[in-house]
Amino acid sequence: MNPAFSVIFFTTLSGAGQGLFVTLAMAELLTRGSATPAAQGLLVAGGVLALLLTGLGLLASFFHLGHPQRAWRAAAMWRTSWLSREVIALPLFMACLLGWTAAQAFGLPGTLVWAAAAMVTCLALWICTAMIYASLRFLQEWASAYTLVNYIVLGLASGATLATALAASAQPELLAPLAGTALLLTLAGMVSRLLSLRRNARLKPRSTLQTALGIRHPRIEQRAQGFMGGSFNTREFFHGRTAAMLRQVKTGFVLGAFVVPAAMLALALVSPITLLPAAAFAVQYVGLLAERWFFFAQANHPQNLYYQVVS
Repeated sequence: MNPAFSVIFFTTLSGAGQGLFVTLAMAELLTRGSATPAAQGLLVAGGVLALLLTGLGLLASFFHLGHPQRAWRAAAMWRTSWLSREVIALPLFMACLLGWTAAQAFGLPGTLVWAAAAMVTCLALWICTAMIYASLRFLQEWASAYTLVNYIVLGLASGATLATALAASAQPELLAPLAGTALLLTLAGMVSRLLSLRRNARLKPRSTLQTALGIRHPRIEQRAQGFMGGSFNTREFFHGRTAAMLRQVKTGFVLGAFVVPAAMLALALVSPITLLPAAAFAVQYVGLLAERWFFFAQANHPQNLYYQVVS
């Protein structure tokens, strides 16, 4: 497939915002009754930042629409479409997140109620986003439980790393537990993503040129694509990059999204350098951009069998 950068930014920004909220909400639950004013300020700042990230993700998603003014219609097919369910889940999560942040900021009661509602809608949003791709059975690289697991775990990992960066400057006593959590989630994300890469490398195409054309001859070779220029099919369903570049991107995102941030988080546990978690998040986010690009690019649409001369 040809990766759309609007969707790449949407899924990574929103995922980081969701992971940041979950990390801070769990920290609030574990330290409830012993929270200091500094911890309260961290929760408020984190809630605002999570809202900003999900809002930026929502804005990025509009660039993928052919007619943004009709975006409201996307929710009409919620009974059968995961995309429609995502369109509903995202504003619901943002509304619950706003309620939780406001309750934290103004000392209002019901923070646990808002947190629980935001948790439910956050999980629903992750599921809807991942199932948009995992439900497409004809794209074997996506049709896997790994798609759902990776969306959740990678979002949690990036959010926990961002929470660690906030704590490093606002509340250093929380740096160690948050850095440890971010490190474990990053390593879990690496294991899950490597397993998905191994699975995809072993896939065998269900279709061949013979089955696509309905011709049983053992040797069929396409000499021309059938028209002079490109088309929607050749632009949207294949990225046009070489296999060598795909290998480079894969190596790059494994290092950038997992290996390097994990090393920096481990160092942050013993080092007095407070900027390490922020640097780890910056490196990890760039790595996740590459990971999400590779996720979309790796999916091989069956129609490329026909357009193989171009692709």
